[in-house]
Amino acid sequence: MNGKATTIKTRLERGRSALGPALELVHTGRAPTRAVLTAELGVTRATAGAVAAELEALGLIQVDSRPGAAAGSQGRPSHRLAVNDSGPVVLAAQIHADGYRAALVGLGGRIVATAPGRKTVAPDPAQVIGSVVEAGAVLLRESGRRCVGAGLAVPSAVAEPEGTALNPLHLAWPAGSPVRDIFAEQVRAAGLAGPAFAGNDVNLAALAEHRHGAGRGAQHLLCVATGHRGVGGALVIDGRLHTGSSGLALEVGHLTVNPDGRPCYCGGRGCLDVETDPLAFLNAAGRTPGPEVSLLQQSRELLRGQYDDPAIRGAGEELIDRLGLGLAGLVNILNPDRIILGGLHRELLDADPERLRAVVADRSLWGRSGGVPILPCTLDHNSLVGAAELAWQPVLDDPLAALAGSKATS
Repeated sequence: MNGKATTIKTRLERGRSALGPALELVHTGRAPTRAVLTAELGVTRATAGAVAAELEALGLIQVDSRPGAAAGSQGRPSHRLAVNDSGPVVLAAQIHADGYRAALVGLGGRIVATAPGRKTVAPDPAQVIGSVVEAGAVLLRESGRRCVGAGLAVPSAVAEPEGTALNPLHLAWPAGSPVRDIFAEQVRAAGLAGPAFAGNDVNLAALAEHRHGAGRGAQHLLCVATGHRGVGGALVIDGRLHTGSSGLALEVGHLTVNPDGRPCYCGGRGCLDVETDPLAFLNAAGRTPGPEVSLLQQSRELLRGQYDDPAIRGAGEELIDRLGLGLAGLVNILNPDRIILGGLHRELLDADPERLRAVVADRSLWGRSGGVPILPCTLDHNSLVGAAELAWQPVLDDPLAALAGSKATS
């Protein structure tokens, strides 16, 4: 092989190895132009251009070769990069105490289509998972899009490497249900292409927020959220979920914040899980939950529309104080650089941000020494987007291999 051919081959190999990192930069919005992509990858302009062109040829991104120059800018404007709005999608599914939701999600965390299903969740996980997969399959047939994988979010710690739901306390499912295997079987039975994954809903919400929402740029991101029932937590360190030795880390719902409080499903008493979730709020406000909408929606409407009512405000303050105690303990142990709150906790923060921040600052060493930013989650359906992130990860790791694999299984 002559010198010129060797140079071309080396450049091609370097570009191919950069496909995954380049796609992740565009996917997370960190490389809006080819110039930024060049700098982030540490390659030449020619290599970055070749990488962008190949990702465009794969149908994953769009390259705008004739962008308008920004006001006040000098020199030739760089080509703009964006995910392909008409490209492949993944099936994302979420199951919670009040039903399920299926969605198609593209690169960039963009939800293309959703199919909610609010019904009593059956005690047979295969039945429920089959229903949500079928709902997703219908969406996929209607869209005509290519599917490259599937992800499932469940309200339980998911043990690794088995993929079992260890403690689906708010579902009538047996402990240790093999949710990942069931999901993969249902995905294959529905004729969908690509690998299938499953994870805890709050872990996945944190992952989505870190890549596309309120957690962007955080190095040590703590997420605490209520979901529809119970409380979950997650920690993202340097862009990766901290799941512990077997996937069970950050079960923050079972921190005790009121030793004389309500009995918890775990066998304890006064846990965050039963002291700061939507049912706890409705009970504290003296409201009987109705069947029309979810507990979370009922609580949200009260906090947003009736916070001047003394009973609603009193209930909110009670939950804020309990939540603040729990967050302060987590801050002391984990020393995060940012906290994001989801579900009912986001609503409590919005209702009385100063009270919650004051409790955390007063009860935590790091809070008193300067404060930890406490922000609301910003993504709608962040657990769904996080489930999609699981399915997109093989494509982000190796676009060529992943797309070839999903095509082979179509």
